[in-house]
Amino acid sequence: MRHILAIPLICASLLAATAPAQAADCYADYKAKQNNPLKLHYGVIQIRGACSKSAAQGEVQDRLAASGWTLLNVMSVFGPEGLQQRKANAGPYYLRF
Repeated sequence: MRHILAIPLICASLLAATAPAQAADCYADYKAKQNNPLKLHYGVIQIRGACSKSAAQGEVQDRLAASGWTLLNVMSVFGPEGLQQRKANAGPYYLRF
């Protein structure tokens, strides 16, 4: 009987372990602003949730808002192959949030 109960727990553990690995390979580039005085920045952020532009929108917005920034738009969602080409443009906002 104990073996039957252990199977769902093992499956749940395996699923939980694989979800972050999939999300770890997803990034988005975005534009954000602050008011008074007006500040703008371009940044790159790692996405923890679903790897789609629409899903990234809410996640990026929430994480930026916690630091006083307003998301203007998510420009694109990409994998690790797009990181190097965006690093210089993002400057201090490269993987900051």
